[in-house]
Amino acid sequence: MPRDDVQQPTERSRLRRTHERGAYDAASLHAVLDANPICTIGYVIDGKPFATPTIQWREGNHVYWHGSSASRMLKKTLGQEVCLTVTCLDGWVLARSAMHHSVNFRSAMLFGTAFKVEGTEAKTARLKAMVEGLFPGRWDMLRPVNGQELKATTVYGMEIDEGAAKVRSGPPKDDEEDYALPIWAGVIPTRTEALPPVPDVRNLDGVEMPEHVGALGKG
Repeated sequence: MPRDDVQQPTERSRLRRTHERGAYDAASLHAVLDANPICTIGYVIDGKPFATPTIQWREGNHVYWHGSSASRMLKKTLGQEVCLTVTCLDGWVLARSAMHHSVNFRSAMLFGTAFKVEGTEAKTARLKAMVEGLFPGRWDMLRPVNGQELKATTVYGMEIDEGAAKVRSGPPKDDEEDYALPIWAGVIPTRTEALPPVPDVRNLDGVEMPEHVGALGKG
């Protein structure tokens, strides 16, 4: 699938309702993935549905997640189709009718086949990308990961080759006659904000807070 052009939706990724809010190009999908590391992985085990929240990170046109090597979810989804979703809440939309209340949001839903990242070097590189994506410059100042830690950790990924982004923004959309009603309507914007860092009480004396921590703590 070309990585930059707008894609034709597949039968399962095509938006049936409010299709004007949808986009299928790589840039739109990447933007949502990069905006929020928290995702949910949907999968089926023995005919029963499950959805597991975890952290995702993107490298190029692949998305990755990790977990314990003993994780049943990771073991059962190897080579299986999964559905990965990410959502960013941008605002509460208050209308003049209860049924026209809504939310402003950005979301992405991806479909793909999960694969396991094999090899110590490749796995370490993926984990470094996760840490560096969140806290640039932190990986090289940390104690190197050891063999036991790598053995206990599994990294999965999938290619971003099918999915849809969906975005809702702007004011409420009321029935035309309701705009004459004396009812307040509008948007309450929301955002995810990093608060000032709280140092570990067991930090050694004289250890200064790194720049990447302070920068994130300023929001």
